[in-house]
Formats: sequence, structure tokens, C-alpha cells
Amino acid sequence: MIFKGFKFGMLLQLAVGPVCLFIFNTAISSGFLFSEFGVLGVVFTDALFILLAILGVGKILEKSKRIKQFISCFGGGILIVFGLSFILSSFGISILPNINLLKEVTSKNIFLKAVILTGSNPLGIIFWAGVFSTKIIEENITKKNVYFFGIGACLSTLFFLTLVALGGSLVTNFLPENIITILNIAVGMILIVFGLKSLKKS
Repeated sequence: MIFKGFKFGMLLQLAVGPVCLFIFNTAISSGFLFSEFGVLGVVFTDALFILLAILGVGKILEKSKRIKQFISCFGGGILIVFGLSFILSSFGISILPNINLLKEVTSKNIFLKAVILTGSNPLGIIFWAGVFSTKIIEENITKKNVYFFGIGACLSTLFFLTLVALGGSLVTNFLPENIITILNIAVGMILIVFGLKSLKKS
């Protein structure tokens, strides 16, 4: 079941989203080690979401339209703030000068950034709840095996994002600083687009 979860998780990784871009951007601007702390933050949050889904929290969220709307708005706002932060930081401007979380680069802050960014879409709990319900019904797997499936999915996130971090750290060795600045701005704009889409859905 761990291997099945890993394979399923790898399929999900192919849909590149804001978290993947964040890890790539961190690797380019701060190096592999810092970005790996971000990867650990993503894996931690994914594991928490998966655990909550298994425990049935996803079903509660699914029934409340207001909660889903609030989560979409909140998540969209987080993505837009991160996007603007990436863009303006390329020009030495901080939109949140009093919040060191988005300003300083430390292993702890990168981890927390990754947790916040990944956690900006708690609707992922609903997705995992649906996945596990399907697995239990169609494949008749036990509750214990559901946990192993979730572990496999988390391992896929760790593996894939580590490769992304490695790729970003290698790319930065060959790119001039102005190209890296352009990439930071591009990542920021993409995050803003993701955020606006999330707001639109709400």
C-alpha cells in the first residue's frame, strides 16, 4: 500500500502548483539546503491533511458551503500576498516589513512559509477524504492500509519536491542574477494568478 500511495502521489505531483513553484524559487534564491526545509514543511502539512481526512474532517468541511467559501478566500489571499512579496522583494521592497516570516531567510522561516503556503488550501482535506473513501469501497482495504497509502503519498511529495529543489539549486549556478530576478517575478505573478482563481471560485 505504501508503494500504491507513492505511485498515486507521483501522479498528483505532475500538476505543478504554487507549492512546487515556491520550492523551486527558494532553491534558486537561497540554495538547496534552505529549500529542503521548505520541502519538509510541505510534507508535514500534507501528512496533517491526510491524517485529518482519514479521521473524517473532510466530510465535515464538504457539508459546509460557508466554510469552503471562507477557506477559498483565505487561501487565495495567502497566495496573492506571497506572490506580491516575491515580486517586490526582487526590487528590495518588503510589503510586510514587520513580519520577519516573509522577510528573513532562515531554515525555520522557510519551513513555516512552506507550511503556510501548503495550508492555504485546506480543501485538500476534502480531496483526500474522497480518495480514501474510494479506496476503501473499491479496493476493500482496511483502515490500517489507508494509513500506509497516506505514508506513500507523503513520500512521493518528499521525493518529487527534493528533485525540484535540486533542479533549482543547479539552475542558479548557470543563471545570471538578472535572469534569477525575472524568475522570481514570474513565480510571484503565477502565485497571484493562482490566488485570484481561488478567490473567483469562492
